Amino acid sequence: MSKKLSLKLFVLLPLTALMVSGCTLSLGTSSGTSSSNLADGGIYKSLNKGLNWSQKSLIQTVGAKRSFASIDIISLGFDPSDNKAIYAGSFENGLFYSYDSAESWQVATNLGKISVTNIAVDPANKCVIYATASNKVFKSEDCSRTWNQAYYDNDPTTIISSLVIEHADSNNVFIGTSNGDIIKSSNKGVSWRVLDRFDSEIDKIVINPANSKIIFAGTKSKSIFHSTNGGEVWESLSSKLENFDGSNRFRDLAMSGIEKATIFLATNYGLLKSTDDGNTWSKIELLTAEEEAKIYSIAVNSSNADEIYYVTGTTFYSSSDGGKNWTSKKLPTSRAGYKLLIDSKNPAIVYLAANKIKK
Repeated sequence: MSKKLSLKLFVLLPLTALMVSGCTLSLGTSSGTSSSNLADGGIYKSLNKGLNWSQKSLIQTVGAKRSFASIDIISLGFDPSDNKAIYAGSFENGLFYSYDSAESWQVATNLGKISVTNIAVDPANKCVIYATASNKVFKSEDCSRTWNQAYYDNDPTTIISSLVIEHADSNNVFIGTSNGDIIKSSNKGVSWRVLDRFDSEIDKIVINPANSKIIFAGTKSKSIFHSTNGGEVWESLSSKLENFDGSNRFRDLAMSGIEKATIFLATNYGLLKSTDDGNTWSKIELLTAEEEAKIYSIAVNSSNADEIYYVTGTTFYSSSDGGKNWTSKKLPTSRAGYKLLIDSKNPAIVYLAANKIKK
């Protein structure tokens, strides 16, 4: 069973209680965490582009120390206006946030013990935060102190699978669903309308950093789509990827560039690159065979497209020359490297979310 299918099933089940054992937060019995890797979850941080890692899961509190080192992290987000503000969404244990580059964390207690699948921070107002869980979008307007429901899908089996805020106009918020719907709010989540239906789960929505009218949506089984007019009209790019077997199975997508964006696409085929908004693609050679490189997350330096990172279930890979050469390093955890995040102001700092999934 895939991780995304498992997540859909789990988030619909009653949430397990957050257990406190001694001074450390731990997952409930449904997590299946074994004693051998009980505390190798949470967040890891590297100060040198992935050469070395430190676990950063300490919860700021008075008295006994607490951490979320035993918890699976399934989403990462950052504040575009403050590189020290980081958000980590967990599996069945709610949202954690840090204002000091992951050195200490706080718990968004008002949000509850839910599986937080996506996080986005308003680029114009750091105290406005969106988070998704199951078939709902939640919004905080006071820096995570309180949360209110901003969107609810009337189908309880639907998962809000992707979330993004337009950087040029933060009134515009986009979400994607497991049913394949692209939905937009033009007033910060007050009201919503469907833009298109792709009949395949929307795994990720990415807005071009150089032109916010160009948007990409990666789907679970129908390759990727793009829009050049802010999401009003969408075009499938499957025909432009047909020479790459397995490229219809999306894994992740990242962009780099301020004046012109370079797009990096991870699929079951492997890793691809486009410098013309997805019209043509080229293959990036990996160290391992494509069928063995199950990529969970890719990250690219926003100002240098030659610096590329990706993670699999066991290994962290990095390239400083656009993918011509790669270095590999075993992950600092027995869990999979599920999400990557690069510091926007200091790209030598990389964050890794650990998630115990079937590799």
